[in-house]
Amino acid sequence: MQNFAESFGLAFQLMLSADPDLMEIIGLSLQVSLSALLISLVLGLPLGAAIGMTRFHGRGATIILLNALMGLPPVVVGLCVYLMLSRAGPMGWLGLLYTPTAMIIAQAILVTPIIAALSRQIVEDLHAEYAEQFRSLCVPPGTAAGALLWDARYSLLTVALAGFGRAVAEVGAVIIVGGNIDHLTRVMTTAIALETSKGDLALALALGIVLLSLSLIVNAAVMALRMTAEKHAYA
Repeated sequence: MQNFAESFGLAFQLMLSADPDLMEIIGLSLQVSLSALLISLVLGLPLGAAIGMTRFHGRGATIILLNALMGLPPVVVGLCVYLMLSRAGPMGWLGLLYTPTAMIIAQAILVTPIIAALSRQIVEDLHAEYAEQFRSLCVPPGTAAGALLWDARYSLLTVALAGFGRAVAEVGAVIIVGGNIDHLTRVMTTAIALETSKGDLALALALGIVLLSLSLIVNAAVMALRMTAEKHAYA
């Protein structure tokens, strides 16, 4: 096993030289996480808006369930997706197991409840403010939902960034359905776990530094968006 000083030196060399293996892992990680986030936004934003704007029997239980799904255990999600996509599963004929697509599905299942639950609260608060105005103008529900989502765009961008942070840091589900196959399904989190277990700390540290940098960038972006939203609110 390399000593820490040597490992850090090699890690920075890998990053500065744009090591092909390192770039490949980072690229696949971003591809999978951004694809999962896009799917989650398409599914979660309309769902959150619908629940936030409407009143129906069982709404309280639905909100409780949605909030509970925010804490889905990743390994359980990975197991469920594995069973669905395995040869004996109902979707086994698609041959998606141990592919980036399977990883995207698993991440989307984990992120969608987060997007839906957070956007539901944002839209519900805005709808309470504009409900009477919408009724007086006879605004159709779809148009009202679109207006609320647009008005809350800065807050919803913060939600999207939170979803991306959740997706890119995921390891349990993606390693089950992706298999951590070199040059095919190896992403940053699974590569860090593998390289650490092998004692090859240089690549693990390089990936860890990149992952930490992404986390800092996401948090900085969230703060910037919040400040922008506050400025627009008081403008």
